[in-house]
Amino acid sequence: MKFISWNVNGLRACLKKGFMESFAQLDADIFALQETKMQPDQAILDLPGYKQYWYSAKRKGYSGTAVFSRVEPLSVSYGMGAEEFDDEGRLITLELPDCYFVTAYVPNSKRELERLSGRMEWEDALRSYLVGLDRQKPVIYCGDLNVAHEEIDLKNPKTNHHNAGFTDEERAKLTRLLEAGFVDTFRALYPERAGVYTWWSYLRKARETNAGWRIDYFLVSERLRERIEDATIHNEIYGSDHCPVGLVLR
Repeated sequence: MKFISWNVNGLRACLKKGFMESFAQLDADIFALQETKMQPDQAILDLPGYKQYWYSAKRKGYSGTAVFSRVEPLSVSYGMGAEEFDDEGRLITLELPDCYFVTAYVPNSKRELERLSGRMEWEDALRSYLVGLDRQKPVIYCGDLNVAHEEIDLKNPKTNHHNAGFTDEERAKLTRLLEAGFVDTFRALYPERAGVYTWWSYLRKARETNAGWRIDYFLVSERLRERIEDATIHNEIYGSDHCPVGLVLR
């Protein structure tokens, strides 16, 4: 089964940059989006064979997630009961017959780390939510997690230390989530692979020089580790400042 996750940084803009061609090329069973920045009626997507699930922020043009699935879920839920963040359309959960599929757009701590304390609250609530799901059946968790976990996960770790996305606090929260029983699928297969990133700033020709960060992930419950067939980073695909990431399970 093939899964794709992509922060499109505005789906309406991405649609003008080849989104539909990339969607067809990637040919996923479940395709998750973050930062859609739109309401569902602001663009009509013709996706034969896919059910569409949208979770838009109350504030128009901001945040938002979506999932397009060939698989009929048993149920779909939106948010995780954290009102401050649920208003921003950040998390969708599909209950499938043998697992949960969760996609999230994790809050950015922002410049000067003005939202770091709220981000820490999100991380604790999210970990509790995922662990609760995992008690029932295995979890596939994906999205823009807005953190590079280790120095290998960004081009310039020394100069970015303590910046949003590479603070000790954010990295420690991801460590705690992994220790709670989850696996970073890309690192499970490629523990030493460097120079492979999922996000590049639009400034200073960062993508041309590959001055990037790996902040988009697929994590799975530990008991799914043996089912990981491939974990992909599609840095050949443009259309956003992020590229799609993928997971194939046996």
